[in-house]
Amino acid sequence: MSARKPRIGLALGSGSARGWAHIGIIDALAEAGIEPDIVCGTSIGSLVGAAYVAGRLGDLRQWAEAVTWREIVGLMDIRLSGGGLIDGKDVVAFLDKLGITGIIEALPKPFAAVATDLFTGREIWLQSGSVLDAVRASIAIPGIFTPAWLDGKWLLDGGLANPVPVSVTRALGADIIIAVNLNSDLVGRHTVEASKTTEADTGSTGAFLGRLLEQVPAAARVQAAQIASWLSPEPASGPPAPGYFDVLATSINIMQDHITRTRLAGEPPHVMLVPRLRDIGLMDYDRAAEAIAEGRASVAQAMPALERYLSQAV
Repeated sequence: MSARKPRIGLALGSGSARGWAHIGIIDALAEAGIEPDIVCGTSIGSLVGAAYVAGRLGDLRQWAEAVTWREIVGLMDIRLSGGGLIDGKDVVAFLDKLGITGIIEALPKPFAAVATDLFTGREIWLQSGSVLDAVRASIAIPGIFTPAWLDGKWLLDGGLANPVPVSVTRALGADIIIAVNLNSDLVGRHTVEASKTTEADTGSTGAFLGRLLEQVPAAARVQAAQIASWLSPEPASGPPAPGYFDVLATSINIMQDHITRTRLAGEPPHVMLVPRLRDIGLMDYDRAAEAIAEGRASVAQAMPALERYLSQAV
């Protein structure tokens, strides 16, 4: 009787716009003849993972590489009340149009998305039900997206509890786990650069807000302008004050870095892929080509380790 072939699991981590690197990683693995049997994702990892398992990764890649800032902002349906700036309905409609739909149990590979319970802080493994609902809950970045109401719980971004879902992938039956950490080189990146902030740097948040405000109905413009005034830093003498999104992004990076280190120390994967993405910001979704290329490069760098472990899976 022949031994069972080891099952390969892919754990796709959180990282917002840096998550386009997952596309390059999956492409490079496929070119190397490596096909995951199990896919789990946190936040953007859940979105890319769902697209892959649903057979829509090519469509997502094509869209991500061609998308403009105006199109990205068009998906950001501002909500001026509630627990976030963006409601997320337009994002769900986009995923539906792309074909990332259906029931998780009906997908051709085992799949799970990770979210976080707003009130208990517990990580929630979404392994059944609507693919769209699972992804929407998993990508609910605090301060950006409103929480998602699912199965009687308010859910937030899974990166708050489990940024690189190795444990979930193992629990679903993976024997060999390839994990992707998108945030390993982000903490501390501003320490040297802070004193060199230029007008272009400080203007990036203003440009983002300006684009968002274009989407606000005229009747709500006054309220939106008030929100924009506290999201943007006030000019002052000395070093420029960090803006809302800079503070939010850096805080999330610090939190996820500490959580990731702790979780991976106790439950390491067999192979860790670490794309170099420190120059891609939280909302830089129009830089997919760069992120995808870095994802490919991370696979090439890890190929000796991949070949060593995956020779068992032949």
